[in-house]
Formats: sequence, structure tokens, C-alpha cells
Amino acid sequence: MPGKKAVTAPRRQRRKGPDGPTRERVVAAAFAIFRKRGFSGASTLEIATRAQVSKRDLYALFSSKQAMLTACVRERASRMRQPLELAAAIPNSREAVAATLIELGTSILRVACHPDVLAVHRLAIAESDRTPAIARTLNSSGREANQAALGAWLASGQAQGLIGAGDPAAMAGHFLALLWGGLLIQLLLRVRDAPTPDEIESRARAATEAMLTLYPQPRAYD
Repeated sequence: MPGKKAVTAPRRQRRKGPDGPTRERVVAAAFAIFRKRGFSGASTLEIATRAQVSKRDLYALFSSKQAMLTACVRERASRMRQPLELAAAIPNSREAVAATLIELGTSILRVACHPDVLAVHRLAIAESDRTPAIARTLNSSGREANQAALGAWLASGQAQGLIGAGDPAAMAGHFLALLWGGLLIQLLLRVRDAPTPDEIESRARAATEAMLTLYPQPRAYD
């Protein structure tokens, strides 16, 4: 009967279990509480209340408060990898190399300078003594993943004869170092404001120009 279906459908949806949207809600709630109170000051009861789930459902998803922090770090770190999708295409000209590096650098800075991402860095640093796995998760999911993907893209540029010789992994590290300089530590220490869009683009262009100077196009392809 139509009336019976209308009643049972929502109930069936609720009985799917504590996953999917529920997990996303818990991670969002945990992150908000961690930011507000720090890891030690956060309670699982407050997280469950904010996420509108029972503590039983909370622990069905995460075995501990540390596991929730790890999930928060991994989810935010994954956002730092998204700009690297810009570098999926193999470059076909020196101009394409420059344009992609500028776009990539701009996107990396824009995402990594977001308050949520900076908050994750601070949480990982604060817990590094007691829970070093948190910092390792942030490093492997963020910086190392970025450098590996960029290194693979630079290698494709070398194969096209558009970028000079060098170890692609080291070259990727050079570009990221040129891009950041001391900006990240200044932001983490709150000794300066977040860069403006104009400053972000300027840093990306400067890093790209320096990178292309360090690794000029081989003469055979000039």
C-alpha cells in the first residue's frame, strides 16, 4: 500500500548502519571539537552529541579518539592532493610546462593555506610526541603524495625533452621548497596573515621561473 511504503522507506534507510554520511558527520564534528578544545580537551561524548549519533555508533566507526583524529588528518590531507590532478596531462611544450607549474603552485598554496588545513598541521604537531603516527599520516598523505605525483609529472616532461636532466623526485622537492620558502612555518606560528590571491599567484610564478632556470630545456630541443 502507498501509505505503508512511505512509512517503511525512511526506517529502512536509517538502519543502514553508522557509515557513509554518518561517518562524514562524525569526522566533521570531531574536527570542530579538536580545533576548539585540542585533542586532550575533546570528549567523545561532545563529539557524539555534535554529530547527533550515539556513543555506540561512534565507537562502531572509530575505536578511539586517536582514530578520529587520524581520520580528520587523513581527510584534510587528501584535499592537499587534489590540485595535483591539474598535472595529469603530459606536457607538449615548454610553455605548457610553465603554465601547469604556475597553476599547480597556485592551487597547492590556496588549498594548503586554508585555515582547516593549517589547523590539521597544528593538531598533528601538538600530538607528535604522544602519537607520532598522526604526523606520519599527514606527511605521507600530504607532502609526500604531492612530491611523488609532481615528480612523476616532471619525469614525463623530461621524456618529452622539455625539462633538463635531474632526479625527478629531487626536482619536485626543489619546486615545493621554492614555492613555500618560510611561508608555512610563519602561518603555523601565526606570525603573519594568510597570503592574498595575488601573493599566491606571484609566489607560484616566481617558483616556476626559478625552476625552469634550474632545469633548462636540453639544447637538442631548443
